Amino acid sequence: MQAWRSVAAGVASSAVCLALAGCRLTPPASEPSIVLTVVPHAAAGGTDKLASIAGRVNGARPGQKIVLYAKSRVWWVQPLIAKPFTDINADSTWSSTIHLGTEYAALLVDRGYQPPSSMEMLPQRGGLIGAVVTATGTGGYTPPARRTLTFSGYEWEIRQIPSDRGGLNEYDARNAWVDADGFLHLLLAQRDGHWTSAEVSLTRSLGYGTYVFVVRDSSRLDVAAALGFLTWDDIGAEQNHRELDIEISRWGNPDNKDVQYVVQPHYVAANVFRFVAPSGRLTHSFRWEPGRAEFRTVRGAGSKGAAALVAHREFTSGVPVSGGEAVRLNLAYFRGSPKPPAGNVEVVIEKFEYLP
Repeated sequence: MQAWRSVAAGVASSAVCLALAGCRLTPPASEPSIVLTVVPHAAAGGTDKLASIAGRVNGARPGQKIVLYAKSRVWWVQPLIAKPFTDINADSTWSSTIHLGTEYAALLVDRGYQPPSSMEMLPQRGGLIGAVVTATGTGGYTPPARRTLTFSGYEWEIRQIPSDRGGLNEYDARNAWVDADGFLHLLLAQRDGHWTSAEVSLTRSLGYGTYVFVVRDSSRLDVAAALGFLTWDDIGAEQNHRELDIEISRWGNPDNKDVQYVVQPHYVAANVFRFVAPSGRLTHSFRWEPGRAEFRTVRGAGSKGAAALVAHREFTSGVPVSGGEAVRLNLAYFRGSPKPPAGNVEVVIEKFEYLP
């Protein structure tokens, strides 16, 4: 009986509406959607290669824009962090350029939306996000098989995809290995006419604690090479990727000091401490606690006493909060150097140690 009453009421409403001048029955508005009309080919990712991407929006409202993402391990905003919005044309189409990745995404967003520079998972429709669409990159790209090694009792993943650290660099799995003594070798090598770098990343996060790196003599490191021991969180952009660095490099200038401690961002002068390291085996370390990061370098394999101390610095401002970071060890070609490396560069890291 109730259903018949509802039908009767609807018929009556329609009759009244038709009797009134200017009254129209309008169907409920459909949700907006995005169609990708141009999808780039899939690739490992990196900052040197751009491709065209385009699409159309159905049901966009005035003021809405498109935000693009490309996936390379995680989702990165496109085409630039400083330029994350793409305008929608009067005919509802849009187009832009995008760095390559394995997958691509477009978000329809309202005014006020602040896109993260990177994220592990894409957001869902709702709130300031009107629509989301994703597509796998075209072509026959197959990601390289995951490669790992064991060093100092930990599992490390060997980097095989490009990175823009120190300028765009390619990475080769052959450039990282552990010898019969258990020492880690990192190689910066010219292969097939171009330079390839080395990086290994710890496969799990360790959090607050003391991080120790014992390194063979690096005092004669090529001025175009950069050796780094750091924490890094791909998706922790709001915390400067939770990056704490011990970096060994002259950054292309033989007159520069060759070691620096850094609490990112490095462009804040108080966040950087530089010094000249002596020759021979050195132990670099940092103790990371809430609101505090204390760096230290000593001679030998963890020698103690005032005579062994090379450098020491404590930071209490801008220190990141522990989250999803992991340790990375890398040897790269610093692309800002006026000259390339004089030849292949190899470093030996004898030990990594973590103490809670």
